[in-house]
Amino acid sequence: MKNGVVIVGGGIAGSALSIALARRGIKTTLIEREARWTPLSSGLFIYCNGLQALDRLGVLDDIRQSGWVSPDGGNLYLTADGEKITRTIYPQIGDTIPAIVGMRRVELHRVLASALERQGVTVRLGVTVTAIDDKDPARPVSLTLSDGSTLTCDLLVGADGIRSQIRTHLFGALEPTYTGFGVWRSTHKKPASIDEKIMLMGVGTRLGIMPISRDELYMFGTTREPGKPYYPRDTWAKEMRAKFAAFKGPTEALLAEITQPEQVFYTSVEEVHLPLPWSRGRVVLIGDAAHSSSPFMGQGGAMALEDAVLLAEMLDGATDIPAVLTAFGTRRFERCKFVQDASRRVGEAGAIEDAEATIHRNKRMQASAQQDVDTFYARIAEPI
Repeated sequence: MKNGVVIVGGGIAGSALSIALARRGIKTTLIEREARWTPLSSGLFIYCNGLQALDRLGVLDDIRQSGWVSPDGGNLYLTADGEKITRTIYPQIGDTIPAIVGMRRVELHRVLASALERQGVTVRLGVTVTAIDDKDPARPVSLTLSDGSTLTCDLLVGADGIRSQIRTHLFGALEPTYTGFGVWRSTHKKPASIDEKIMLMGVGTRLGIMPISRDELYMFGTTREPGKPYYPRDTWAKEMRAKFAAFKGPTEALLAEITQPEQVFYTSVEEVHLPLPWSRGRVVLIGDAAHSSSPFMGQGGAMALEDAVLLAEMLDGATDIPAVLTAFGTRRFERCKFVQDASRRVGEAGAIEDAEATIHRNKRMQASAQQDVDTFYARIAEPI
């Protein structure tokens, strides 16, 4: 590909693909609209399949050093009162790929940005694409940017998120689907007593704790939010404390620490359900632009990372780029839909609003939660 690849969007998907392509000697330019390329510093957790993709990018050691590595892949489930429901174990891959790593999102960005620099990827910040000429798939794609400059590339990748500009160019307006859920996040100093992932299951809500370094942890809660209500930024701390006031156990003291709005980050949960194709000619969509998922399985970032390593592998030495892009979408579609569907079911199970029904849910978890984990990850263990 003498004209190289242009990737729009510097999030997980775009950064990972840039690294993967550069490691194969493919000239890559990454375009990011933000002039200050710093993501919001909430936490995230990455399961074994996402960590395997990061290993293939050559950054797993940095990830392990920058985050918190689960000692055994354990996930402790408690009631809202702090009583034990069950404990599941998530799988690792071989002797080198952990089951779970928790880390600040800004730390993942730092690791990926450092790898981009090492690989010599051209990163252009504070610019957007204003015009795309991709009418003839036999010819390179021509781009005009917001600063008036132009680029020519053999492949254009839209990794620009849930409201993708590149998706709109390809297929017209496609509004994300609102799930009816909201997510509340905060970060805290980590007590020495907490060294595993913990989920508390309430009535209509659930609240989780995840260490993200030796010294910090990340608290995340989900609530039903019918009608997609708007919460002013200065009310977020008050709202989060109120919505999870029924939770005791290890979260009670953490909730009491939330006193300022800037301690909390709130988002409405939306999904993107884009049918095939995910490409047209020499333009393709990856990550949230194609298949944004709810966060209940913690697989959104992992799916983006898998997209990146697979697409780079398929493009290595390719001569018929449109055919490769079509094949890429076909290989990814069912797997990403499987994750979306599973995540939605988990979200609904965690949002049961009848107190009696939650007792039955908790009993089902005691009987089958580990089997559910094993079944899900048996599917995820299949080659991408």
